[in-house]
Amino acid sequence: MGGRLSTLDRLLPIWILLAMGAGLALGKLVPGIGSALDSIKVADVSLPIAIGLLVMMYPVLAKVRYNETGGVLGDKRLMIASLVINWIAAPAFMFALAWAFLPDLPEYRTGLIIVGLARCIAMVLIWNDLACGDREAAAVLVAVNSVFQVIAFGALGWFYLQILPAWLGLPTTSAEFSVWAIMLSVLVFLGIPLLAGYLTRTLGEKAKGRAWYEEKFLPKLGPWALYGLLFTIVILFALQGDAVLSKPWDVARIALPLLVYFAVVFFAGLLLGRALGLGYARSTTLAFTGAGNNFELAIAVSIATFGVTSGQALAGVVGPLIEVPVLVALVYAALWLRPKLFASPIPAPANLIKENA
Repeated sequence: MGGRLSTLDRLLPIWILLAMGAGLALGKLVPGIGSALDSIKVADVSLPIAIGLLVMMYPVLAKVRYNETGGVLGDKRLMIASLVINWIAAPAFMFALAWAFLPDLPEYRTGLIIVGLARCIAMVLIWNDLACGDREAAAVLVAVNSVFQVIAFGALGWFYLQILPAWLGLPTTSAEFSVWAIMLSVLVFLGIPLLAGYLTRTLGEKAKGRAWYEEKFLPKLGPWALYGLLFTIVILFALQGDAVLSKPWDVARIALPLLVYFAVVFFAGLLLGRALGLGYARSTTLAFTGAGNNFELAIAVSIATFGVTSGQALAGVVGPLIEVPVLVALVYAALWLRPKLFASPIPAPANLIKENA
């Protein structure tokens, strides 16, 4: 895929910072906007955020070559490494960070642990695509994480909030998780765009052929992924701007372990993929699917269990506010490290947005 990067793609970090600033300004300057935006919900997530996430994910999933995903499932190194990172290493690491950085703040600590349990099924597709990761592998790993999320989230929450602290002689936290709420989150935020993307590619290729679909249709559809991302960021920061600005020290204390978490898990995944011989594209996918988190689910669970004004909910909110700029930075880090860590030739980046020649 040739062509020059569009202005939106080249200046993505600037647009994201502007979107964050616009959201904070809206939340601070327009009274009642947070309540208005949060008045209608889908799967316990504000309707505008739900719309933004669906718009963001659909173009990425429309790019996936679904007839090539079978090879991903057959890659045992990738599948086992992903399951170990997502469901053993990452939650355990977040538990350790939460207790190390927030021993005196049990509400924030619990919120961070919940964030660590919610594996990413949305924005990770954007970061993976920008970093030239394997789209088919990302789609498969996200689907696998979704299944495990429904099955394992409640059990792991019980283990990390009650069983493990009791074994270690630490205070425990009582929490109940709705399996239906978790399943609904997966069905809405993965099921809908996944089905739409699959049908779009299948019907588009059947009607016009793969060449037309990938060379003519996808370049027009691609920009909507980042439009959806920027819209989601504006709404998210508008909803939570007041809470963030009113408690800057608390936000800073929550942010520090999150920064460590995202960086360590990402680079561990990238280096593990390299050690396993997965190549750049799949190593990058492994790293991003391990480092990203499902903030929609974490926030919804925290609010439903502990209340909208709880410290747990604030910790859940701070998660994506830190994750977005950090993972954008990690996109550039991955691209910078590509020639240094992976010697084999890599195809030209398949960026989300390109200008037609």
